[in-house]
Amino acid sequence: MFRGNWTWTLLGLISILIRHFAIKYPEKTEELYSRTLFPGIRNLVDKTISQLPFATVYIFVASVFVFIGIYIYHLLRKEGWKNKLGYSIRSLSNSLGALVFLFLILWGYNYQRIPIFEQIGMKPLPLSQEQLMGELQLTRNILNQLRYNIEEDTVAIESIMDYPDLEKLVRANMRENMYLLGLNFTGEPRTKQFYPAGFMRRMGILGIYFPYTAESYIDPTLHPLEKPFTIAHEMAHSYGVTDEGEANFIGWVICSNSDDPLLQYSGQLRLLRYQMNDLYRISKEEFTEFYKTLPKGIKNDLVSIQIAQQKIKPFNLEISRKSNDLFLKTQGVKAGVNSYQQLPMLAFAWRNSLKE
Repeated sequence: MFRGNWTWTLLGLISILIRHFAIKYPEKTEELYSRTLFPGIRNLVDKTISQLPFATVYIFVASVFVFIGIYIYHLLRKEGWKNKLGYSIRSLSNSLGALVFLFLILWGYNYQRIPIFEQIGMKPLPLSQEQLMGELQLTRNILNQLRYNIEEDTVAIESIMDYPDLEKLVRANMRENMYLLGLNFTGEPRTKQFYPAGFMRRMGILGIYFPYTAESYIDPTLHPLEKPFTIAHEMAHSYGVTDEGEANFIGWVICSNSDDPLLQYSGQLRLLRYQMNDLYRISKEEFTEFYKTLPKGIKNDLVSIQIAQQKIKPFNLEISRKSNDLFLKTQGVKAGVNSYQQLPMLAFAWRNSLKE
């Protein structure tokens, strides 16, 4: 009944055992996996399947259906319910084992590496209301200067460069500015648009890194001003950064240090939105007063982004949030989805570190 090949089941169990030791020894995980094995995987994928002009996740999905078809074909050829049950159990076990093994080998062990914040000596702390107000004013002033280089009028910016050119621009800036963080990342990761348009947002996702294809994807319906920062965020994941707060921080540093005003504006605009969310939680009155001080062009951009978000609403945002939160916490990200909200205090710590 249970005879047959259990290779993938065993590999899955072995990879989970290795993960146990990876958690205990993050320095070795950093050395042996994140800085040795993973960069090799990164470069291999970037020079092969990522060169395809479409999202290779479609190949993965097609492969899943092929394997299901093979399973059904062999199941129908089995005689007796015991043989059918044994074959089904073995197939399911091997499938789960393969998914676990490939996830960990292709990317997942990065969850057990030394945190990027620790590697670059960052110690972010919650901001006081006074500090937050100072940061908001600084970000507002930077945005006001940048926006004039993109659009002299105050009309909302709703059209930018074509996506292929934008992706190349962000990737080039990732390579050029990663040294600012003292991180030695290699590779040419891709962030492709995932169709059908709007599907990811219906699932409560703006962008995602998919370890099984080693590519990241964003929804084509994202507002144009959200795309540059989101691409940078997802590319940070492609380099082995697992924490959402760290990916946000790296995306912001890359965008804000770019020579391109569009990338700078997108990164600073995302920071402003996080900062304003923090201020709203602290004091709705202060939030209202600060919002009045925003230049008309920036206000129009924020409204345009909000309108674009409301056009496509998730089927169930709470389920999406809780499932993502559960996944992150099971992988060792203690803050879960709240890690996304760390950008204001990280930007504050980074700006102060540059003054020293």
